Amino acid sequence: MPQLNPDPWLLILSSTWLTYITILQPKISSYLTTNSPNKNHETTNTNSWTWPWT
Repeated sequence: MPQLNPDPWLLILSSTWLTYITILQPKISSYLTTNSPNKNHETTNTNSWTWPWT
């Protein structure tokens, strides 16, 4: 059963994650978010729903 033999894929998996952690992750996390959080703390006045059977 070749699925149980870790030789072909363990090195590839380890090198891929090492590359991602050391090179790609800092580049990806350095981008600014496109949707900045809403810093307006105004609350909206909402009316409660009036149910016709009550």
